Amino acid sequence: MQLTLQPATLIKRYKRFLADVILEDGSETTIHVANTGAMTGCATAGDTIWYSTSDNPKRKYPFSWELTQTQSGDLICVNTIRANQFVAEALNNNIISELLGYNTIIPEKKYGNDNSKIDFYLTNNSDGLADAYVEVKSCTLLDNSFTKNSSGQGYFPDTVSTRGQKHLRELIEVAKNGDRAILLFAILHSGINSVSAASHIDEKYAKLLLNAKKEGVEILTYKVQFKNTASTWKMHL
Repeated sequence: MQLTLQPATLIKRYKRFLADVILEDGSETTIHVANTGAMTGCATAGDTIWYSTSDNPKRKYPFSWELTQTQSGDLICVNTIRANQFVAEALNNNIISELLGYNTIIPEKKYGNDNSKIDFYLTNNSDGLADAYVEVKSCTLLDNSFTKNSSGQGYFPDTVSTRGQKHLRELIEVAKNGDRAILLFAILHSGINSVSAASHIDEKYAKLLLNAKKEGVEILTYKVQFKNTASTWKMHL
């Protein structure tokens, strides 16, 4: 993925979907934040943020917060919408080795008993592969305080996630029915090297994840790579 982004300095994030920033010309403005999580460690006042610009004249806030460049040097994609786009690109380019051999990729397919949508449904009836249901979760929470001998420890979720719990229960049912159930953690933080369930934040999710593994749900982890040339950012798993 390639995006043209401009830098600004973060003042504060508020009301979940809004943030105030200082633009390069010194003026202040409000931008949109496509992230429902707590964004712990991703939204510190004074951080450099990178934003995209929409040409939709109907948008109240034409700027969207895409990346955070922390004062410690880490890069974080805070626009969680991008996670599925990174995965879609990786699937189409055969980057995810565990998911090769599927010739049909259907995003946002309805499934389960709770009127849910799976992020990606993969099938290839001619090759005898079991159908694959892929749920994508973006990981941006870096916290090394719980590890003594390693750094770069990421956690999911960054707040209690009843939605995430529901997705795990549905993936368990998929696995029980004989299809492939896959939870893919997209690491969107350059400082994170591994992901664990955040039992200190959402104990129920952590327990469900352990049960999901026992029931045959596959857990995959892929990390986004960042490259910046002038204002052009290239990002991919």
